[in-house]
Amino acid sequence: MAPVTANSWLILALGDSLTAGYGLPQGKGFAGQLEAALRGKGYPVNVINSGVSGDTSAGGLARLDWSLQDKPHLVIVELGANDALRGLPPEITRNNLDAIITRIKETQSKVLLAGIHAPRNLGPGYYNKFDRIYPELAEKHAIFFYPFFLQGIAGKAEFNLADGIHPNEQGVAVIVGNILPTVERALDSLPSH
Repeated sequence: MAPVTANSWLILALGDSLTAGYGLPQGKGFAGQLEAALRGKGYPVNVINSGVSGDTSAGGLARLDWSLQDKPHLVIVELGANDALRGLPPEITRNNLDAIITRIKETQSKVLLAGIHAPRNLGPGYYNKFDRIYPELAEKHAIFFYPFFLQGIAGKAEFNLADGIHPNEQGVAVIVGNILPTVERALDSLPSH
């Protein structure tokens, strides 16, 4: 395991309850499991859990400058699920995420955008517009992109808490395993320090 030193890379996980580790023991949420997985592969990292349950893209934008005070090297942005659950206009989510990405890039931090899919019961008119936000913003900003944060666990009872929405500890492990190669690519792109 890599020692954590002043030269460690700082990763900020900016998100909602999916990032926060809703309903999970301390350290078993996304940030804790990602940090353990990366350290196990030799990356000297600290992952800051900046997930707030119930947060929308507007909430993430509102607290962004405060979240960036630690000067992270990489910011993983996982926001928008609550926007979709509330049926907010996709244009609002797009504008908020666009502003978040722009602001992070101004600080010289790398950005990894994690996509979210809108619930299918909202109809194709809504979910097609919503789902397109993420790949289009990733292309516009030329940032690292992971298409669907809940890949492999969405709708699978064995990987979710009883509410059927939030991943359990095993579900988070699947998420981390799936997103890990993208996170590694982002870290490998950082200048050595």
